[in-house]
Amino acid sequence: MRVLVVEDERRMALALQHGLGAEGFSVDVAHDGLSGLAKATSRAYDVVVLDIMLPGLNGYRVCSRLRACGSDVGIIMLTAKDGEWDEAEALDTGADDYLSKPFSLVVLVARLRALARRIGSRAPQRTVLGDLVVDSAARTCSRGGVPVPLTPREFAVLDHLARRAGEAVSKRAILDEIWDSNPDSDPNTVEVHVSALRRKIDAPFGRAAVQTVRGAGYRLAADGG
Repeated sequence: MRVLVVEDERRMALALQHGLGAEGFSVDVAHDGLSGLAKATSRAYDVVVLDIMLPGLNGYRVCSRLRACGSDVGIIMLTAKDGEWDEAEALDTGADDYLSKPFSLVVLVARLRALARRIGSRAPQRTVLGDLVVDSAARTCSRGGVPVPLTPREFAVLDHLARRAGEAVSKRAILDEIWDSNPDSDPNTVEVHVSALRRKIDAPFGRAAVQTVRGAGYRLAADGG
């Protein structure tokens, strides 16, 4: 799951980035409302964890602007302790959920997963490419009815390519989507996972769904190869 944390208190932001990362989330961070809004509108996130008291643009305004531009990203707003008015205004401006400070990482993780399930239920759950079926909800893959076991990262790469079947997707786009957004990330990481996918979903079935696009990245054949 890809999460954007918008929090101006840098120690808390770093703690959330590390804590959520350890739980398997891919986490980006912004420290003010304007940069948070820019990131949320330029990249695909599953959930935004949004503090209210932000410099530049407060959390309410970030939330309302996201909704005004048609974004349906999940939003969990961080409110003051016992701040009933904060909680009410958070929901009124378009937040899906709120969490009062201080809170535990365990509760935040549970809220994130619950919100992702609700959002996921509104989106298409299965991508069918010929006899290749990628089920985003169950996080399973099968070829010709035969289950294909994949690691979580392998499945994430496959799911990303499947959602863009027929399109060339760059290594950097895959890194940004599945691994933390880091300009120093090694593109060889993507190559390793793509090679694993070819060994698992293509080679045993005599197919070639995962294609290299020279100079552009990779493409998953829309017909399943």
